[in-house]
Amino acid sequence: MSPEYPFDEAATARAVIDDSGVLVEWNAGAERLLGHPAAEILGRPAMDLLADGGHRGSGAPEGERWDGILTLRHRDGGDITVWLLAHRLRPQDAGPDRWLVVTPIEADGPRLPDDPLDNVGLLESPCAIAIYDERLRLRRINPVMAEVLSLSEEHVRGLRAPELTGRAQSYDIERQLLRVLTTGRGTDVRTYVPVGGDRTYAWLARMAPITDGKGRVRGVSVAAHDFTDQYLAKERLQLVNEASVRIGTTLDVTRTAQELADICVPALADFVSVDLLDPPEHGGELPSGRLTAPVVLRRAAHRSVNHGTPEAVVKPGTVDEYPAPSPQADALLAGHAIVASASTGDLGPWLSWDPARAERIREYGVHTTMSVPIQARGTTLGVTVLTRFKNPEPFTPDDVLLAEEITARAAVCIDNARRYSRERDTALALQRSLLPRSLPRTAALEAASRYLPAARSGVGGDWFDVIPLSGLRVAMVVGDVVGHGIQASATMGRLRTAVRTLADIDLAPDELLTHLDDLVVRLSEETGNEGSPGEVGATCLYAVYDPVSRRCTLARAGHPSPVIVPPGGEPREIELPAGPPLGLGGLPFESAEIELREGTVLSFYTDGLIETRERDVDASHALLCEALTARSDSLDETCDHVLRALLPPGGAADDVALLLARTQGLPASRVATWDIPADPALVAPIRKQVVEQLGTWSLSQASFTAELVVSELVTNAIRYGIHPIRLRLIHDAATLICEVSDTSHTAPHLRRAKTFDEGGRGLLLVAQLTQRWGSRHTTDGKTIWAEIGLVDEE
Repeated sequence: MSPEYPFDEAATARAVIDDSGVLVEWNAGAERLLGHPAAEILGRPAMDLLADGGHRGSGAPEGERWDGILTLRHRDGGDITVWLLAHRLRPQDAGPDRWLVVTPIEADGPRLPDDPLDNVGLLESPCAIAIYDERLRLRRINPVMAEVLSLSEEHVRGLRAPELTGRAQSYDIERQLLRVLTTGRGTDVRTYVPVGGDRTYAWLARMAPITDGKGRVRGVSVAAHDFTDQYLAKERLQLVNEASVRIGTTLDVTRTAQELADICVPALADFVSVDLLDPPEHGGELPSGRLTAPVVLRRAAHRSVNHGTPEAVVKPGTVDEYPAPSPQADALLAGHAIVASASTGDLGPWLSWDPARAERIREYGVHTTMSVPIQARGTTLGVTVLTRFKNPEPFTPDDVLLAEEITARAAVCIDNARRYSRERDTALALQRSLLPRSLPRTAALEAASRYLPAARSGVGGDWFDVIPLSGLRVAMVVGDVVGHGIQASATMGRLRTAVRTLADIDLAPDELLTHLDDLVVRLSEETGNEGSPGEVGATCLYAVYDPVSRRCTLARAGHPSPVIVPPGGEPREIELPAGPPLGLGGLPFESAEIELREGTVLSFYTDGLIETRERDVDASHALLCEALTARSDSLDETCDHVLRALLPPGGAADDVALLLARTQGLPASRVATWDIPADPALVAPIRKQVVEQLGTWSLSQASFTAELVVSELVTNAIRYGIHPIRLRLIHDAATLICEVSDTSHTAPHLRRAKTFDEGGRGLLLVAQLTQRWGSRHTTDGKTIWAEIGLVDEE
């Protein structure tokens, strides 16, 4: 021994026994006690060391600690009666438990005259006192310490601190004792050690050196004060603070219920279940009056100290009915927490209604149950049930207060989440109703779309649309209103309606955005207070594709540019003039025109698709281009592939609108064009050429109607228009389109002729004979068009 290491390993007989009863460790003190060397005894059953009839203890080891007197057989055949102390060792790697068995061989170390350890006067103190000698072996304890340890001084004298408790924390205490012994300076130590069972005791110990008359350190005194109550109060306060942080991190009801269960295990209970009342089918509030049994609840979450939650009878999401008496129903009917335990006999009647639950109770040894109603704003939301089976302590009144406090905090979060979910469902239903349920089938393109609400902030104002225009042209629009919620969805609906209205009068993309910008400015003024403008804003991309010319005209207002994928080519972003967002007012918008090959895929999207926390915009663009080039003939599959590639598994932070369109072209053989001379007498030859063209297209059934329409439109153009005049026929699968263009910007309008009027009946006749008709302005003038349906004609 040395001052730095004063421990005499041979002063204590120490052995370790594994879970099968085999000796796996054997020290020099054990060899000194029984005569067996380690090489001879290791691997043998510990029962071989017992002498016949030598058992005088309290039985086989149970719990965390055992002590008793046993008669052991010495190697020479003799019997030795000794007191043994056994500690259960629980390995950190979740392996099998082992037992540490110790007994002191030399209760006292070498004694000197006037030994200062014999004259310590602190043993009458109300504090727990222990005296350690120079070998840091226990010399004396007072009655208070003996009561704390539940061991007598006679038996434990000569043990080291780790041998006394069998806990890993005791090695830290022994290091502190050694420091006091070697330095001669006292210290204060705060430690938390399970003593005599599963309960953890908090100790504040004052370690002081014991010196002789010459000032030499001869031992260490330990005066320990139990401040477990203060420690537990602090732990409860910390648990409440932790609950305020960990519960309610999202506005998801199920997630919040799971957070409530997680925070209570194992700090407060060994198993916790959270059951909630289902909301009304058509929305609204839960009933605020007194509930009646039986109560129907849905398991929202549960948590256990055991992996896989084997104690649970129902799975999360399962609906179960709870009669009275039952932990769930009784607490909900009473409106306050109820505790039942096996010791008081009131746990059995609670479980008599369900044999499966009663069997689980017996299987896992549940001894205490506490049911706490989940209530917020005067409404009952559900119930939390907490049970203990590994923790031997019953629920105390402080535990009940703690459970009620944590549940009350969770109840507010669950209620907020439920209200948010209801509002989100309402906003989502409004959003879905304002978006197109299906995209129209047109001869110009094939389209597919997706809309995903934001994972956290809910629905927003993203929208998309495909609008058929005259002349087989089609408009594509994608927009994004600033903000989230019902207000953003309502604003989106107004803007989508406005775009459709403006599209019906065939405005050019840049002009349409100008009118839309004026509308957003007016909406912003309407939402402002006392004349100050509001915060309504939006972005928009509007494009018109003509399948006859295969040209697409686009304009944007603060919106991301689309990405196109030519057939067999590489994806690229279309370079468009960067128009300002809608709502600024007074700033111009510019359009660009590009020619598209048949089969080109256009990708329109909102910024929620590419602006994520996981990556920058450039990286998102690269992923988008890669996803668009995936080999698939289905645009729906491509949409799904794009969303999987760009959005995180938990959903996007902003809502996302995606519109994909594959262009189609109209063959030149389906289009016929004539230049019309300024002579009304030549209208008849024009009609004849139209009839011949319809014969070529096998549309002779529509000749009569087409002649009347062409005659009226051409005659009006010659009479009221400005040359040059052009007639164009477009043959679609189900429609024949007649278009007459001139350079005048004056458009005709439908009016009903009076009885004696000689004119004014032409356009009325056209309206009666065609599916629809109208006019659109062009850069060179105007075009009057009419569509003749071919299905009925055939």
